[in-house]
Amino acid sequence: MTRKKHYWNEYQKEIADDNYFYERSCIRQSFFPGSETTFLNILRNELGKSILDDPNQHTCTGIGYHSDVVQFDTTMTVCARLFSLMTDAGLKNYVPSCVTSFGVFTEVVETWQHFPEELEKTRNFLRKATGREFNIPENIVHPSDIIYKFRKELKNKMKYQLVNHKTGEPLKVVEHIGCHYGKIFSKHAVGGAEFPQVLAGMIEEWGGEVIDYPERRHCCGFGFRQYLVMANRGYSVANTKKKFESMEPYKPDFVLTNCPGCTMFMDRWQYTIAEMEGKTYDDKGMGIPVLTYEELAGLLLGYNPWDLGFQIHQVQVEPLLDKLGIEYDPEDKFVGKSGRFLGKPEKPEILKVEYNG
Repeated sequence: MTRKKHYWNEYQKEIADDNYFYERSCIRQSFFPGSETTFLNILRNELGKSILDDPNQHTCTGIGYHSDVVQFDTTMTVCARLFSLMTDAGLKNYVPSCVTSFGVFTEVVETWQHFPEELEKTRNFLRKATGREFNIPENIVHPSDIIYKFRKELKNKMKYQLVNHKTGEPLKVVEHIGCHYGKIFSKHAVGGAEFPQVLAGMIEEWGGEVIDYPERRHCCGFGFRQYLVMANRGYSVANTKKKFESMEPYKPDFVLTNCPGCTMFMDRWQYTIAEMEGKTYDDKGMGIPVLTYEELAGLLLGYNPWDLGFQIHQVQVEPLLDKLGIEYDPEDKFVGKSGRFLGKPEKPEILKVEYNG
């Protein structure tokens, strides 16, 4: 008797059910400050999970490491200190907010598995520098993995679905997977590099339609050296332009990403391209909204869009909110937590920011 091989099993990953140690991103808190708070709220209050947000945490060095500023020995030692915080808390499941951090921690652990002498060297470095000890996590997953894992449970709590409430048609969504999630160590991504499902699974479960377009797996344009070196930034914006030109004919309602860099560049570069070339990639001149997976989950759960931080986005989200049938107060958009009006930012020349329905 010949047994069939179930190839899809090779594209799955273990995602812990509970008891997480959360490591924040150094750049997400600047770009989209509502996303991480939303993730913690969803896990604790919607799903009833335990997750530790340790105030003693710090950067993973990812940007410095991938920019050849920080040596790998230093990166491994810094990661080891973060693991020591997890160990002190009695936890085993590590959840790095940023996909670059996810890639860095995965690379560090893979290195230790293949080269035990590097692990011992790192233990000695950390011991001498801080006197701390650490255990290697049993499970390293990205927050988007967790939202994907519990997508059905969240759907049952959602007030809205990814459906145009006026037409009844599914919203068309471009999903964009961060390179450091799905391309460096693809076996650690849901669906691997060939069939990544972590965002597509959310979109389809919550009622939307995933758009397949020619440059679906093309880089967002960040590419550390392309952007951090000013002379190379033309490469960065050219990559983003290529992606948007490819998706434009399919008229997506929004873009969904799982990487802070991807979200930021696909959002901000639309403003840059508009200023440079007078071009936007939608019919109304407002651009295509770019959302994080936490922002999307929060919206569908009924959270206030301004509490989610959408006023920080360059491309405005009001057209998307109206398609979803989400009520919002435009007067609250630039009101701070204190209730004080913070003032409106200066308007771009081309990309529209005022929306009248």
